[in-house]
Amino acid sequence: MTPTPKKKNRNKINLWIDIAIFIAFIIGMVPRFGSIAVHEWLTLALIVVLIVHLLLHWDWIITVTKRLFGKLPSKQRINYILNVLLFIDMIVIMLSGIMISEVALPLWGILIPRNFFWRGAHSISSNLGVVILGIHVGLHWQWIVNTFRTYVIRPITRAFNKPATSKV
Repeated sequence: MTPTPKKKNRNKINLWIDIAIFIAFIIGMVPRFGSIAVHEWLTLALIVVLIVHLLLHWDWIITVTKRLFGKLPSKQRINYILNVLLFIDMIVIMLSGIMISEVALPLWGILIPRNFFWRGAHSISSNLGVVILGIHVGLHWQWIVNTFRTYVIRPITRAFNKPATSKV
């Protein structure tokens, strides 16, 4: 009889994806951490991670969308609206970033004429994204703390608190 494989804990997966998104966003927000090339390639990779994030939360998106104009706790309604704003803002950030690309697109032979509209849209939407992301993190802070404690702090603590086994 073969043992059944352990089911992956969804909160653990969400935590690590959220940490990756957060780190990539912070590095992406400050191109001086690396270079404009790192900024562009990292944020292009972030598109894939954000899609995974949305797919992991797809059931919640569908459920809340269906109940949005019906009975729904106000915290969930606010969270939903904030997530829609964050989604739209991320699209503007990424689209405008692609339109002002100095490294990634030219590497593929795609040259887009300089346009101050896109640079302005990129700057404004990026700054707005920091604010929206801050509110998003604030609304989920208790989940972040509890999940981080469960899947990061406790395993580390257990590893260091294991009693030494003595050989007799």
